[in-house]
Amino acid sequence: MLFDSSIRKELARSFGATLVVLVTIVMTMMLIRTLGQASKGSVNPSDVMLVMGYTVLGQLPTILSLCLFVAIVGVLSRMYRDSEMVIWFASGRGLMSLLPPLLRFAWPVMLAIATLSLAIWPWANTQIQELKTQYEQRSDVDRIAPGQFQESSNGSRVFFIDRDSPDATSASNVFIATNEERRETVTSAENAKLEVRNGERIAVLFNGQRLEMQTDKPGLRVSEFGEYGTRIGDSKSGGVDEVALKTRSTLDLVGSSVPAYRAELGWRIGLAFAALNFVVLGLAVAVVNPRAGRSSSLAFALFAFIVYYNLMTVGQSWVTANRIGLVQFMAVLHGGTLLLALLLLAARHNQWSVRSLFRRQTAERRPA
Repeated sequence: MLFDSSIRKELARSFGATLVVLVTIVMTMMLIRTLGQASKGSVNPSDVMLVMGYTVLGQLPTILSLCLFVAIVGVLSRMYRDSEMVIWFASGRGLMSLLPPLLRFAWPVMLAIATLSLAIWPWANTQIQELKTQYEQRSDVDRIAPGQFQESSNGSRVFFIDRDSPDATSASNVFIATNEERRETVTSAENAKLEVRNGERIAVLFNGQRLEMQTDKPGLRVSEFGEYGTRIGDSKSGGVDEVALKTRSTLDLVGSSVPAYRAELGWRIGLAFAALNFVVLGLAVAVVNPRAGRSSSLAFALFAFIVYYNLMTVGQSWVTANRIGLVQFMAVLHGGTLLLALLLLAARHNQWSVRSLFRRQTAERRPA
């Protein structure tokens, strides 16, 4: 009982200190990144703190996993260094007996990681995307000032409306110049009004004229119209599919057979499995070698963490490309890591080594 309480208290202190440091670092990095997006016009400057908060919330599963791994390795390495582990081993405690108190400490953290990855992660991404979409949809409209030529956010359009506008959704004497790939158009109309169709803002022009010219072909095409609609806002980029994938709920991913959806599902479930593997792996690798220095175990832990998450990213791309099935990938990476950690833990608990095995075989072959 004393053993369990002492190690869990020290783990809690180490976990809390590591969490504060990592969250501070991540918040600083996300603030710089979000400010960069705001300077490019992707995020409303007034929403910078909201976007940063949602981003950090989405990154919490990874942060908590790293904090748990570092706390376990750091605490156990300190106990080895201060010879506390020798005392516990001499009292009849084996290395395997450390696993139950570690799991009792880690299960609330693992539950939080599973909840964050399966539920909070898509919700946070949805909130970020909604903030960006709202700002993108209103950006060109907000740039239009009566009586002035105004450029769109992506620089491809120039707008002009008369000063005498009846209300915020209507305008008169409208001029729009567009410069697209190998095409330039000039559109003018007597009146216009703003409508929302299928979640997009559409400027409907009335009684106007449209001039179109191909930059790689001679000639000019002139057309007149009674009613003409054009979308106000930037065109969607190729990364929208990836963003929409991250905003999908976990239930939608479970019921889908699309490889990209199954890859995203594997990533979210894998975050929960990774936390369990880090607990077992941390117990197996936590040891202090006086010749290697005090930080050798922590350095190895950080290296193992980076390799593990890079393998998760590679596996996600393989599942997306349909090169490997989700179940096979989960079994190979997460199941294989758990099996390897348990074998390493059993070898240290039973003091197995290549030298002892060689000596045992030599003794068995020696004639009586």
